[in-house]
Amino acid sequence: MFKGPTAFSLHIEEISVAKKISHMDAVLLYCADNYVEPDEIKSLINKPLRDKIEADMRAANMLPNQATLDV
Repeated sequence: MFKGPTAFSLHIEEISVAKKISHMDAVLLYCADNYVEPDEIKSLINKPLRDKIEADMRAANMLPNQATLDV
């Protein structure tokens, strides 16, 4: 297993880049490969990884876009 959320996040980032998939798909692939349920790893998903997953989902139009201010 991983020493903490940072190590897990780096591992998921490596999977995402190597396989050219979204971060959420990388998390699900990790779970499938290691016979782990997604609820069991929710404590390993830190804020930066959560933000990357959210950005991927917004880019895929799975979440509503947020309004941004043009400054």
